[in-house]
Amino acid sequence: MATLATDIALTSAAAARVATIAAKQGKPAILRLSVEGGGCSGFQYKFGFADAPEPGDAIAETDGVRLLVDDMSLDLVRGCAVDYVESLGGAAFKVENPNAASGCGCGTSFAV
Repeated sequence: MATLATDIALTSAAAARVATIAAKQGKPAILRLSVEGGGCSGFQYKFGFADAPEPGDAIAETDGVRLLVDDMSLDLVRGCAVDYVESLGGAAFKVENPNAASGCGCGTSFAV
């Protein structure tokens, strides 16, 4: 069973971007964040759209948009916030993770 999470967050900017992309693709406004081994620093973030929560997912909701994190990834991103940032270098979802001991320059990889 999925549970409403208080230990992950989706910013309003990220929620707005997820809603826009989901509407264009005709999908539900549900973003999944998972962590996989690899990347320059040991772990890397992976984003994707989901049709529905799966058993064991933690769910954060902002402005009607849901962020899902599976129970295995949750320990590595507990306390994090997913934001959407636009800069001269481009636009991307960004994870602000207090558990990360270090990260890489690209912002998609981290170590604990």
